[in-house]
Amino acid sequence: MSELKYLAAYAPELQAQVRNMLAQDKLGAYLQQRYPERHSVQSDKALYQFTTELKQQYLRNSPNIDKVLYDSKLDVLRHALGLHTAISRVQGNKLTAKKEIRIASLFRDTPPEFLQMIVVHELAHLREKDHNKAFYQLCQHMLPDYHQYEFDLRIYLTWRDTLAKKGQG
Repeated sequence: MSELKYLAAYAPELQAQVRNMLAQDKLGAYLQQRYPERHSVQSDKALYQFTTELKQQYLRNSPNIDKVLYDSKLDVLRHALGLHTAISRVQGNKLTAKKEIRIASLFRDTPPEFLQMIVVHELAHLREKDHNKAFYQLCQHMLPDYHQYEFDLRIYLTWRDTLAKKGQG
């Protein structure tokens, strides 16, 4: 039984379905059929604009974001959905916090739904620090199919790992 590290928290029945699709080499076709498009947000500047537009639409009263960028050094398993940070700096006699969102570079070549889901996840952390009920309600408010996209993104990461193990990725 192969380990499905990105799907470990999901029901055994769902994991069995994914294993079955992997064994039949159908997972890539499933993802391609379900998500045929790739997003056009390729630069850090475009990612910043994409993120600030979503923030403006749903989280107007939340703190401004100072930096949004693709990061090639993110550990995908630990930070599969990106990383949000607040960097505190002393400026004179004031303490300021710079808000940053970093998205793993591998998400440059994913469907627009996956990028939007990752950005929504990181934006939700502006209001809710923990992954609690309020956090996921906020994610669903900003992206009604949030949970399906997160599950499918985890399937995508599993498929990608399988390709890498076969030497195709």
